Amino acid sequence: MTKREKIIAAVFLVLVLALFAGAYTLRQRGQQNTGSGQTSQSDGSSGITEDSGNAASQENTNPQAGSQDPITETAFKLNTVVTISIYDSRDTSLLEGCMELCDHYEQMFSRTLETSELYQLNHGELADADGVSHLSAELAELIGRGLEYGQLSGGRFDIAIGPVSSLWDFTSDNPSVPEDSLIQAALPLVDYQDVTLDGQDLTFQKEGMQLDLGAIAKGYIADRLKDYLLENGVESAIINLGGNVLCVGSRPDGTPFRVGLQRPFADRNETIATIEVSDLSVVSSGIYERYFEQDGRLYHHILDPATGYPCENNLVAVTILSEESTDGDGLSTTCFALGLEEGMKLIKSMEDVEAMFITEDNTLHYSSGFPRGD
Repeated sequence: MTKREKIIAAVFLVLVLALFAGAYTLRQRGQQNTGSGQTSQSDGSSGITEDSGNAASQENTNPQAGSQDPITETAFKLNTVVTISIYDSRDTSLLEGCMELCDHYEQMFSRTLETSELYQLNHGELADADGVSHLSAELAELIGRGLEYGQLSGGRFDIAIGPVSSLWDFTSDNPSVPEDSLIQAALPLVDYQDVTLDGQDLTFQKEGMQLDLGAIAKGYIADRLKDYLLENGVESAIINLGGNVLCVGSRPDGTPFRVGLQRPFADRNETIATIEVSDLSVVSSGIYERYFEQDGRLYHHILDPATGYPCENNLVAVTILSEESTDGDGLSTTCFALGLEEGMKLIKSMEDVEAMFITEDNTLHYSSGFPRGD
C-alpha cells in the first residue's frame, strides 16, 4: 500500500466515524476475517517503536441525533488523520485551536522533522559544551513519562530505540529488512537507563543515542487537547488522533460514546468489539497497523529493544482503557511487548486501567474490569 493509498484509507475511516448512545457494554463478533489492512501512523514509530491506535472508530446510529450533532474538523496532522468533534459548543475557533496545538507539538516531538526540538536533541544541536541539552518543559515532561515506562516494563518499552527504529522504514512504498550488521551496531545505543534527565536538562551517556517518542507522543498530545477543551468550557467531545480515541465527558444527554475496535487484518470498518465509554481513552497497538512481508515472513512495526527486530509472541493486538491517553499509548505498546501473561499481570497491578488482548487465534482476553456484553 502506497503512502497516498494509506492517507486515502485513513480519510475514509474518519468519514465513517460517528457517535451514538448506549449502555456501557461490549459486543463481540466471533467470526474470523482473512482480509488485510494497514493504517496511517504518527511521526516516528511507537515505543518499542510503535504507533499505537488506528484500531478504534466511533459510530452514530441515532436517527434522532439532531442537536447533538457535533461540529467537526478533520485534517492531516502528526502524519496521521486527526478529527476533533465537539458536541456542546458551536465555537469553531476551538477546532482551529486544537489543530494549531497539533502543529505546535509536532514541532516539538517529531523524530524526522528537522526543525523539531526532538530532532535537534537527537542530532546534538541542543547540547552545550558539557553535552547537556536544555529542553522545553513539555518535551522534558514527555521524555520523563517515557523513561517511567521504560522502568515499569523492565526495558521492553524503550524510548532510546531511535538508532534502531530509524533503520526500519515502514512507510516506504518498498520497505525491506535492514542489514543485520546495522541493527547489531545500533543495539548498544538502545538503553533508556543511559538517558539522564534532571529537570529540563538531558544528557546522553553514549554518543549517537537518539530518542523515539512515537509510542507515547500521540497520547500525550490528546491529553493536552483535552485540557485545552476543558479550559474553554467544553464538556462533550471526541479527540481522535489517527485512531487514538480520547473521550471528553459523555454525549450531551449523558449517554456514553461508542467506540469500535478494528478486527485485525480486516477491512477498516469491520470491528471485533464495540465498547461504550465516557471520559476515557481507548488506544490499541497491533501488528496489523504497519507491516510488510519479505521472503514469506511478516515484519511489523513493534520492535523489540533487545533484538532490534519485531517482537515475537502470539499477540495480534492490545487495547487499553485509561483515564489518560498518555498511559493508554505507553501501556498498549508495553503490554504488547511483554506478551499476554506478563502484560495482563502488569494491568492487574495498576488502578483505573483495563486491557483487552487479542491472540493469533482471534481469542479475546480481558482484564477483570474491561467492559463486556452478554
